[in-house]
Amino acid sequence: MARNKENGQAERERLVSSAHLAAGAAGELSEFEFGLIIANHAFQRWIVRCMAAAGYPGLSPLDVLVFHRVNHRGSAKTLADICLVLNVEDTHTISYSLKKLEKLGLVRGARQGKEKTFTTTGEGRETCERYRDIREQCLLSSFQAFTHSESDIQTLASLIRALSGLYDQAARSAATL
Repeated sequence: MARNKENGQAERERLVSSAHLAAGAAGELSEFEFGLIIANHAFQRWIVRCMAAAGYPGLSPLDVLVFHRVNHRGSAKTLADICLVLNVEDTHTISYSLKKLEKLGLVRGARQGKEKTFTTTGEGRETCERYRDIREQCLLSSFQAFTHSESDIQTLASLIRALSGLYDQAARSAATL
């Protein structure tokens, strides 16, 4: 434990990736960022390996997210829809994923007026079901043993979405500097 020089109270060591960013008033934000970094990498590793177990190795984390988004509620999605929901500005990265998924036979593109829309194929829907089954088998049993309540997780998800808005605003501000 480190001591706070101003009031003599014990301060705990912060778990951060970059101590220079944790100095001053932003310590708790740096702890959040470090947690987000390791959670993001763990989540990406998980979805890629789950998709490989479902029969499609070699997909990137973004490919997997795009695939699940296209399958969402069984309705056709445009490139703009997918980018908006996944909060991706670089449309070419989503477009590349869609082409990759089309080539694998998991999604199909069709013209609807001036826009191209995407839906999952029969194989795509079956793959999403296999993914869901693997997810339940490998992840949900551990999650159910997790000591936090459903409302704790919902609160955390809400907080993360709110903080993402702050980071988006900060990104826009930094772009003007």
